[in-house]
Amino acid sequence: MGCDFIARATPGVQGLQPYVPGKPAQELERELGLTDIVKLASNENPLGPSPLALAAAAQALTELHLYPDASGYRLKQALQQHFGLSPDCITLGNGSNDVLELIARAFLRPGDEVVYSQYAFLVYPIITQASSATAVVTAARDWGHDLDAMLAAVTERTRLVFIANPNNPTGTWLSRAQLCAFMDALPASVVLVLDEAYTEYSEDPEFPDGLELLARYPNLVVTRTFSKAWGLAGLRVGFAAANSEITDLLNRVRQPFNVSGPALAAAEAVLQDPDYLARTLECNRTGMRQLVDGLERLGLAVIPSAGNFVCVGLGRPAGPVYQQLLQRGVIVRPVANYQMPDHLRISIGLEAQNLRCLRMLEEVLSA
Repeated sequence: MGCDFIARATPGVQGLQPYVPGKPAQELERELGLTDIVKLASNENPLGPSPLALAAAAQALTELHLYPDASGYRLKQALQQHFGLSPDCITLGNGSNDVLELIARAFLRPGDEVVYSQYAFLVYPIITQASSATAVVTAARDWGHDLDAMLAAVTERTRLVFIANPNNPTGTWLSRAQLCAFMDALPASVVLVLDEAYTEYSEDPEFPDGLELLARYPNLVVTRTFSKAWGLAGLRVGFAAANSEITDLLNRVRQPFNVSGPALAAAEAVLQDPDYLARTLECNRTGMRQLVDGLERLGLAVIPSAGNFVCVGLGRPAGPVYQQLLQRGVIVRPVANYQMPDHLRISIGLEAQNLRCLRMLEEVLSA
């Protein structure tokens, strides 16, 4: 007689649905036999990796028989030099998703509450439910965070609040003044997790730098990633910055060797490549204008974005449009799992990639 393993799983895990990433180009090639594919689904850096990062990772490959430095000493030193962070305030992770999970493991117990916004990053509900904590989801305002509603949702059972700035998948953002007013009103016993995966892309002068707020707010944790602007999505490396007490807690549950040697080396190297970051931001700036202008010429509603993607309303169910774009070799991201069934999220690509996406979208919409 078989065993009902689902029934033996923890209550939070029993009802979880796995996170669904953007469709890989290799998968579309296998399914349809296409070879000329434009992937604008996963908010990756269209420039490819930094040459300095490539060289550093290649050198690290010669030591694949050795465990990586479990402390990440050299990368922490590079982060200290680049951001002014003390190494004892840094927790390294296998991408920023890893450190988000560490935060949940360190702070959440069954029955605790976690506050986040409608249209928030799907990892927040996943790690909340996996911890058997209770999600408190507040209604969005103009596709973004309603901070008044989030504050009103905080109770004595609230342990964590998640805010992504800019938000994924909508691209909306909060100003420094808005964020500080929220933190000033948040009880000191509640930890705010500020997810800044896309922070490098914002050009608004009022956009906050969460790392600069750490000294002011002991209950703040800032997460960053090297997967987006820094072009290292395939290596999976990110970090959390917080006061040393919170950092100590996170490192108690962090797995040893959770960041590979090539990832550590590449992240350290790319921090020394300001030209790469400058080219990335210029590519995103021009590509954003191209894509937004083209989408608006098609009569579509674009949510203003501070990231490296745009979320666009089609005025019709987006699923069939997404499927027809796949048939034409263009991969974008449907966001029905965010309760946005009429929207697509489109990453900013190179000029030719953006143009092809716009042409294929116009063809599908006019069919």
